[in-house]
Amino acid sequence: MRSAVLIVGVCAVVLVVFTVFGPNSVSPTSRTTSWVGAVILFVAAGACLLARPDTLDRRGAFLGIGIGGALLVCVMNVLTRDPSAAAQAFLAFPVLWAATHLRRGAVALITGVALLGDAASLLAILPAADALIDVVFFGAVLVVTAAMLDRAAVVQDRLVQALQQQATVDSLTGLLNRRVFEEALAHALDRAPHPDGTALVLLDVDSFKQINDRHGHPVGDDALVHLAGLVRRHVRAGDAVLSRLGGDELAVLLPGCTPEVAAQRADELLQSVRSTPLALPGGGLLALSVSVGVAHAPEHAQGMRDLYAAADAALYSAKRGGRDRVEVAP
Repeated sequence: MRSAVLIVGVCAVVLVVFTVFGPNSVSPTSRTTSWVGAVILFVAAGACLLARPDTLDRRGAFLGIGIGGALLVCVMNVLTRDPSAAAQAFLAFPVLWAATHLRRGAVALITGVALLGDAASLLAILPAADALIDVVFFGAVLVVTAAMLDRAAVVQDRLVQALQQQATVDSLTGLLNRRVFEEALAHALDRAPHPDGTALVLLDVDSFKQINDRHGHPVGDDALVHLAGLVRRHVRAGDAVLSRLGGDELAVLLPGCTPEVAAQRADELLQSVRSTPLALPGGGLLALSVSVGVAHAPEHAQGMRDLYAAADAALYSAKRGGRDRVEVAP
C-alpha cells in the first residue's frame, strides 16, 4: 500500500513539474491534460492512503493503477509529441510496481497495455520504421525486467512459505510442533469448548534409547516417522490435531471426544503399532511398542497445564506398569 502511494504521488509531482517547467507546457491541450492527470494521480494516492488495502484489491484498484498509469504516460507522450527514451521510461513505473506487488496475470496485463500503448503513441509521432525500432528495444527492456522481478517474487513467496512451514511443522515427522499444538489445545479448552470435552493422548516409544544404541540414530528417526505415519492413518486429521512434542513423544488432541472414545482411539493406536513393525534399511523387521497416556477435560482436568499433567501421569503409569499399554488418568 505504501509503495502504491509513493509511486503515484511521485508521478503526480513529476507531472506537475513537467507541466510548469517542462515539455508538457508546449500547448494548452497538453497543459490541461497534464493538470487533469496530476489531479487524478493525487486523488488516487489519497485513496490508497485512506482506504483499506483489501477493499481496494477486491475492487481492482491496484490493477487499475497499473493500467491507468501506463495509458496516462502514452497519452501524455502523444500530446507533447515526445518520443524520447526519457518519455518512454515513465512506462517502467507501472510495470515495475506491478511486477513487485501484483499477481502474474496482472503483471502480464499491465505490461501488455504498456507495450501496446507505447507502440500506438510512437506510431502517432514517428515514421513506422523508427517507431518499430523503439518499441522492440523498449518493449524488450520492459518484458525482461517484469519477468525477472516476477520470478524473484515467486522465489520469495516460496521461501516465505517454507519458513512458515518450518515455524509450524516438525521437520522429521511432518507433524505440528509443540507451539502450534498448544495453541490448538488452548483454543479447544478455552475459546471453543465442546459439550463432550477434549481428550489429550500422549504416546512415547518404549525403549527408544535402546533402539538408538543398538541400531543407530537414523533407525530411531525412522521409528518416529513410522509411528507418525501410523497415527495419521488411524486418526483423521479433521477430527484431531497431531504433534511431535519433542524427542520420541507424540501427542494427539481430540476435541469433542468423550473419555471412553479417547481410550478406544488410544487402544487402536497401540494395536496398530504392535501389528506393524518397522522395516529396517538392511532388511528385517523391528518390533515397536508404545506407552500411551490418556486424559480428558473436564473429566480429569480443567486447564491446559492440568490436562498435560494428567496425561503425562497416565503415560508414566503405563511405563511403570510394564510398557506397551494404555493408561487413562484416574
